[in-house]
Formats: sequence, structure tokens, C-alpha cells
Amino acid sequence: MIQKTGKINLPEGKKIALTLTFDFDSASVWMESFGKSSPIYVSRGEYGAVVGVPRILDLLHKYNLKTTFFIPGHTADTYPEVCKEIVARGHEVGHHGYVHEDPTDLTLEVEDAILQRGFETLDKIGVKPIGYRSPGFDFSPNTLMLLEKYGIKYDSSLMGNDFYPYCPAPCHVNFDKGNTFDKPSSLVEMPCSWFLDDWPHAEFVMTRAGMKPQSEIYEIWKTTFDYGIKNMPNSLLNVALHPQVSGRAHMITMLEEFINHALENDAWIAPFEEILERVEF
Repeated sequence: MIQKTGKINLPEGKKIALTLTFDFDSASVWMESFGKSSPIYVSRGEYGAVVGVPRILDLLHKYNLKTTFFIPGHTADTYPEVCKEIVARGHEVGHHGYVHEDPTDLTLEVEDAILQRGFETLDKIGVKPIGYRSPGFDFSPNTLMLLEKYGIKYDSSLMGNDFYPYCPAPCHVNFDKGNTFDKPSSLVEMPCSWFLDDWPHAEFVMTRAGMKPQSEIYEIWKTTFDYGIKNMPNSLLNVALHPQVSGRAHMITMLEEFINHALENDAWIAPFEEILERVEF
């Protein structure tokens, strides 16, 4: 068995589960992932905290929606009041590293220390996370074991499915023969996809510029959602967003349009912690 695949026991009358998750990276994504700490890059992270998050919280409140924010410890240390407001509004907060560190090539000791520091910082804002999203959308060979060690119940970083949660099986990569797999983990994977992430589509990153018209992004998300409604019963769609991207005027307008389309087509929009309770294997 490569992965143990589950389904969602949807509330009565609902056709699909939908998560609108927000990676509140602020400046940490520029500092660590891109090695940029000059004022212009820090200000782009500041925009997410000062402008993006309030707009997003107001939009979610307008539709009485609760969701999941993945917050690096560095963001919680830099903007504690903004993070506390997210918690006060009833949203779930998940672990997202400390300074947005990609764990892929970290040693066991370093990755363990980063996880501990993230837990300690989130504790200051009253959060004991049960979910994790890798800042690099990737794992090291030790990540899964460490998440289990610290009692994390679900992850949203891997891409081994598109509409169904699953328990990932650790893979041993071999170049001279087929890959092999261990038994599936007890941790539940809420799969993600770069196609359903606002960052590569809409954020300007020098030579990796996205900056698509929001109509193109909407078409990808809507088409994927509609396919799930028609073809994938008891399924989940996971959209990953960033306040410094989707807090922009053109993007939040598109996000509201997508929310309306989802609600009109009987989507159950909920945070991961609620969806996890309805995962069945």
C-alpha cells in the first residue's frame, strides 16, 4: 500500500469540503526563502499584516466563515496583536516553521529545534496547533517522524492526491531500482497543489514573476472546484492563499467571487480541524 486514502463524511446537503487556508508568512518568506531583508521586501510582508489580514478577516466575517491560518513563529513574534486577532475571530492556527525554513535539507537536530521554537512562539498567542504546513511545501526524511513525535494530527504540504485526504507512506527513493514505501503514517495529509496556491500565479518574484490576471486564476480554481463537485464524491478541495497576495484589491475581489460560487454550489467551507473530524478511512 502506497497511501491510505480517505473520504469526507460531509454535512447533510453539502457536496464538497473546501478549505481557504492562509499562510501568514509576512516578511519571513522573503528573509528565509528568498534571502531578501531589504526595506522593500520587509514592507511587502508588512502589507500582509497591516492591510491583507484585516481585509481577509472582514471578508470571512461577512460570510460567517472560519478557516485555517498557518503562521510562522517569526510572524507571531513580529505581529502578536494581529495574530491574536486571528485567534479571537475563531480561526484555527497551524504550525508553519519559525522563519519560513524549508526543511528539505535540514539535519534532524536543526529541524527538531525549529519545530520546538514554532510551538513555543505559538503558545504565546494561546495556540497549541494540531496541524502543520511545511514552509517549503516539502519534507526532509525526518519531517513525518517529527510531526508524529510532537502529536501533529494532520499536515497540508504533500501532493500525492488532489481531492482526498490520505495517510502518507514514507518513501525510500532509489535511483537504481524502484522506490519502496513503509507503512502509511497515522498522520492525515490534506493534499495541496501549486495550481491552487495564489503565490506562483499572482506574486512578483523577480525572474519567477507570476502576476497573472485574476480572471485566469479564478478559472483554474473554479474549474477544479466544479470537477470535484461532479466527479469526486465526499471530497476535499484545498486552496492555499497568502495575505500579502490575496489581500490585494483585485485578488480579494476574485476570492469573494470564488467564495460565492462555492457557497452557491453547496460547498462546506471549514477549517482543517473541523474537516479532520469527518475524515473516514
